[in-house]
Amino acid sequence: MSETSFEHQLAEHRVYLMRFARLQLRNDAWAEDAVSETILAALSKPQSFGNRSQLKTWLVGILKHKVIDQLRQRKREVTLSDDDGDGTEELEALMFKADGHYVQRPADWGNPEQELDSRQFFAVLEACTEKLPAAMGRVFMMREWLELPSDEICKELGLTATNLYVQLHRARLRLRECLELNWFGNHPAS
Repeated sequence: MSETSFEHQLAEHRVYLMRFARLQLRNDAWAEDAVSETILAALSKPQSFGNRSQLKTWLVGILKHKVIDQLRQRKREVTLSDDDGDGTEELEALMFKADGHYVQRPADWGNPEQELDSRQFFAVLEACTEKLPAAMGRVFMMREWLELPSDEICKELGLTATNLYVQLHRARLRLRECLELNWFGNHPAS
């Protein structure tokens, strides 16, 4: 692969990398820094790619590390509140009985494996994730997309394990509700 061809392919993936970084960091400047560092890292060591995976997969792997670096550098700017007043308690009260069971059985989501193959599904999932409050979204992305261990997230963000699990639970509830309204509710079960 020529150097010009490699640079052109990197440029083609920039838009996707920016979307991924914005979703993770919720800050355009931080996302731009992470993507720029990713592209610089790829350009400085193109031999590391070696065609062992798709270029996009390799770049996202680099970007994950750059996003984590950004979060570490900016951790003083990240604030999480135990009392975020986001209405999650009201949502939980509407969805669950006192004994923890659902008030109403969740909607049938059809065959999730088929849905995962759909680009539209991922677009809706991304939109739902972007609707999460910034702090909650950041914790969810660090755990589920960056696959950071819980203890590392707690250390990086100064959270207790209990607060982390509460934030993750709330994020999952909101994502579930958003997906039911915007995806599964609009598609008949197969």
